[in-house]
Amino acid sequence: MAMLLSPGGNLSDWNEFAASWGDLALDTYMADGGRYRRRRHAVYEASAGGPIVRKPHQPHYQSRDYNALNGGVERWFEPVVQSVGAGSTLTTILTCARSFFETLTPNRQWHVEVHQFRIEARAGQAGKPTPEGIHRDGVDYVLVLLINRVNVRSATTTAHALDGRTLGSFTLASPLDAAFLDDRRVAHGVTAVEPKDSDLPAYRDVLVVTWAAIGDREGGALHPMKV
Repeated sequence: MAMLLSPGGNLSDWNEFAASWGDLALDTYMADGGRYRRRRHAVYEASAGGPIVRKPHQPHYQSRDYNALNGGVERWFEPVVQSVGAGSTLTTILTCARSFFETLTPNRQWHVEVHQFRIEARAGQAGKPTPEGIHRDGVDYVLVLLINRVNVRSATTTAHALDGRTLGSFTLASPLDAAFLDDRRVAHGVTAVEPKDSDLPAYRDVLVVTWAAIGDREGGALHPMKV
């Protein structure tokens, strides 16, 4: 992934970028009552060959077709810090992802949402990266990028056909390990985060970036398609 990101971009502020996960706000929209997830959120727009521009802060919304646990409401999360959102690392990641996804869906305008997630675990309380279960996000494409994992075991990603068959599984283990998902064709989930040593802090930090083609009938963020 580092090699994929390096042409035409740089990760010069990676240390500051990764450290920003230590300043995420508690997700207070968890319908299961959990207090194990912290996050920040930002929205961008992008077009083929043009700039990737951050939009005014707005809520994250998923229909209950896609998120039966937490969907159906506008969720206002704390914004991604401005210096992080405009920094070289995130700019490089967004530019790389756009180039890759446009090989699959060319010449599009994109609605892009950036999510910083920290899932915490402690003795007797696992953290759930995907508390809604196996799901789709209701967009076109998804990038999941590991930032860090500390004192964590499990947290295995699974990919599934739309009829429920398991297609494969893997664990994002090292910083920059990544998954690219075609959200129109597969569902995904992540098993619970559990601490290796229950006496020490345990957490998994990931960046999730969703891409919805504006005007696409299957761009789920704007035109939800029920499974």
